Formats: sequence, structure tokens, C-alpha cells
Amino acid sequence: MSSPVRTLLKFEEVLTLFLIQRGELYLVLHIASSIGAYSENRTLIVVKNYTGDALHFGLASEQHRASGAVGDIRVLIVGDDVTVGKTQGGIVGRRGLAGTILVYKIAAAISRNGGSLDEVEAAGKLIAQSIGTVGVGLEHCHVPGTEAGETHLAADEIELGMGIHNEPGFQRLQPLPPLKELVDKMFTMLTSTTDPERSYLPFQGDGTDEVVLMVNNLGAVSELEMGAVAGEAIKWLQERKYRIRRTLVGTYMTSLNMPGFSFTLLLLPRPGSNSPLSASQILNLLDAPAHAPGWKWHSLIEPGIPQSTQSESGSKIGSSQSEPALAPEDPKAFLESISRAAEAVIRAEPEITQQDVIAGDGDAGLTLKAGGVAVLNAIQSGRLQPNNVISAILTIAEIVDEDMGGTSGALYSIFFSGLAKSLRDRSTASPIVNLDMWSKSAAEALATLYKYTRARPPSRTLIDPLTAFVEALPNGLAAGVKAAKDAAEATKHMVAKAGRGAYVDQKRLAEANVPDPGAWGVAVLVSGLAGL
Repeated sequence: MSSPVRTLLKFEEVLTLFLIQRGELYLVLHIASSIGAYSENRTLIVVKNYTGDALHFGLASEQHRASGAVGDIRVLIVGDDVTVGKTQGGIVGRRGLAGTILVYKIAAAISRNGGSLDEVEAAGKLIAQSIGTVGVGLEHCHVPGTEAGETHLAADEIELGMGIHNEPGFQRLQPLPPLKELVDKMFTMLTSTTDPERSYLPFQGDGTDEVVLMVNNLGAVSELEMGAVAGEAIKWLQERKYRIRRTLVGTYMTSLNMPGFSFTLLLLPRPGSNSPLSASQILNLLDAPAHAPGWKWHSLIEPGIPQSTQSESGSKIGSSQSEPALAPEDPKAFLESISRAAEAVIRAEPEITQQDVIAGDGDAGLTLKAGGVAVLNAIQSGRLQPNNVISAILTIAEIVDEDMGGTSGALYSIFFSGLAKSLRDRSTASPIVNLDMWSKSAAEALATLYKYTRARPPSRTLIDPLTAFVEALPNGLAAGVKAAKDAAEATKHMVAKAGRGAYVDQKRLAEANVPDPGAWGVAVLVSGLAGL
């Protein structure tokens, strides 16, 4: 057997070439000398389809030949950008984007396995013809060593069709669409078979399409955000019955510090097709170990399908099917009080957020607002019913846990869960809840909460007004509200002993003269509950 062709020099050296300044003479000389050093008489150069790239890599191969060196040197140009229409790209073709990485990887794996140049080139062409990519960015990148340019995009604008050489995209979207809508727009372009300009891949759309998904960081997107983007992408594909055989998420091909990402789909060959490689062969080559620093590990199994949080009967997991009946004195007034409390925390969001910017991490107002909005939605949808206070309080506990999150979400959810349990324990004494039952159940709920937090009054946390409210509640709801307000107001002058305020400069906190945002949220909530 002849010695294997060296594809792309070595796969491990591909990223080294990326770092060379394009367009300079020494780049051409470097590549030409590299071809001589690594070719072993057979070399395939894979180039992203940009005019400068194609010219300079082509020049390098021609200089190698002109030097009198022997060998079979071939150039494969890859264009995978689906945002460039067929009419617009009629002469120059589509731009080469992150999908080229898959060509590198699979062709290089065949080379490492001892494949001939013909086999490596055929595999590269197959992958190049089976990929599509679309990118999006919030801003263009900044070239090191140059002055920062003016902002290209408005704060509420995003550009679709971003390349990797800082050139403009083909469409600007304003205002910023939600991630779900953006993902839908991008994948609709990638998978369309009816758009005469952008229907590049022969998807069937009948549940038989198998794909490899690459979610590529264009430079400045955090790992957390990339996870969210990938999750939405997987959800879109699975809902439309595309089988995702592999998912690659990471920084594969960047445009320096561009705040954006791209999606690439590799459409795998169908069983029985005349493709030179089968789907399983392509996946094996993709999964083959590689030591290039820029190659990210990926799971060798397919992404799972998220399981529903609903049981087969449609009820929430963890909810009891037969709660004891404990009616409020006035179901309509009970529901109105819950609505008022939710509306109150929604209105107070800007004030609480500003307090938390000073005293915490800036999300307290938004967290409470999320809970308030979710409670109102539950009332509107009928999920939260007023005829049984036990099931109503349990529903609120579930909603708070699901939609608020964070420390405050957990604290509220534990308190409401404890409140529901205590009310259930007392439901045999009376079919209608009264102030005494509310007061004693609230005290037991507070004791339950104390098992999971070390905060005790005075601590400059939400525990201060919550405790004051519970202790004063036997004297009436109005008395409880006043106690909660006074306790929240008093946190302005406290040294924080718990919560995020404990990590803040206490002198600066005292000078700001703001209450603890969590404490203020409790005061707002109970005031709304009472309509005061």
C-alpha cells in the first residue's frame, strides 16, 4: 500500500495556518514550503471559498509545482453559506464557513487511516456538497492593532448571514427577535427545499433525514449562552423529526471576537444511496480521535429527546391527585388577593432591580416579576383554582420553583410548600380556612424554612419582613403587613449578615440607604395581598 496522503498538511496543523496573516507573501511561501515538507507526493489543500483564500492557496500550490517538485497537489474549495443566494453567488459561489471544519476532520481521518488521495478527495467533496451553514452576529469583530471602529449595529439589531472575514451579512433584523424565533428563521433557511435561491441540500422533511449539527461560536459568546443556543437548535430539529446523529458545540471557526454564532447541518447519506461513504462511516470518521487544539470533544451518542414534565394523565409530577378540601371564606376575594400580590411585584420590578444593582447582583426584581407573571398566567389558564386553598398554595409553590429560580425562588417555594402541608394537617378541623389556621400554618411554614437557611432577624434579608409578618398575623392581615413594611424599611440601616448583601462593601451599602431588595419584595407582596 502506498503511504497515506497528507491532507491539509496535518489536521493538527490546520489551526496554525489559520493564525497566519492572510494575503502576505510569506504566507504563500510558508504554505508552499509546508507542502514540500509534508506532501509525500500527494497533498489535498482544502480552502474556504473566499477570493483571497482561493488565490493564495492556489498560488502556493502553483509555486510548489513551479519549483520542480513532483507530486499530485489538489485543491478543494468549500462553500457552505446558505445565505448567499444562487443568483448572487452565480460566479463566485457560496462563502466558506464553519462547515469546512467537518470537511477537514473527515478527510483527515481517512488520510490517517491510510486512504489514497482519490479517497480523501472524494470524501472531502462529498462532505462539502452535503453541508450548509448560516451565521448571525450582534456586532462585527475588532481587528487587533486597529482603532475601535464605530458600532455597525444598533443595540436592538442583529445581522443575519455573517461571514468570518468581518464582511456584512445579508439581512438585519430589528428589533432583536427572541432566540426561538431567530433559530426558526436560521434553520428554515438551512432546510428549505422550496426557496429557489437557497435550497442547497436535498432534505426530505419526512422524518427520515439524518444530520450532524454543529453550533459554532464566532468568537465572543459565553459557554452558557452557547448551551442555550444549542438547546434551542436541538429542540427545533427534534420537533420537526430530524434525527440528530451527532451534536458539536464549541469554538471551531471564529471571526476574532465577533459576538455571534453559526449553525451547520451535515446531511448524512441515505441507506442504499450511491454515496462513496455511508452515514455510519462518516460518523466513525467524525468520532475518530484527533489532537488538534481547536477540535472540541463531542458526545458519541445522539442527543436525547426531553421528557415531558407532565404525567400521562396530564397532571404535574409531584402533585397530589386528591388534596383534602379546604375552602377560603370567599373564593373570589381569595383569587383577587393573589392577583393583586402578583401585580404588585410586577409593578415594583424597576425599583427592586435598582435596589439589587446596589445591594446584590441586579436580578431580584426580574426574579420576582417572573414569578408574578407566571402566577397571573396560571390564574388566566385555570391552573390555579380558588376553591381549595391547599391545592392553590401548592400550585403557587410549583410555579415559584419553576419560574423564579435562584435563592429567593427556593425560599418562597419552601415556605409555600410548608404552608400547604400545615393547612392540610389542619383541614380536618374545619372545612373553611380562618385567620387562626392561616396564622398557625404560616408559623409552621416559617419553621420549615428555618431548617434550610441560617438567616434570622435581623439579617438584612427577606427573612426579616417575612418573620415580622408571620409573627404579627394573629392580630390580623393589616397588622402583618405593617410589621413587614417596618421590618423591610429597617433593613436600610442593618449590616448584612446573610444573602448577597453580606458580600458587598457595607460602608457603601449604608451610604446608599436602600433596603434589602428581597426584604422589600416581601413587603410589596404582602401589601398587594391585603390590598394596602
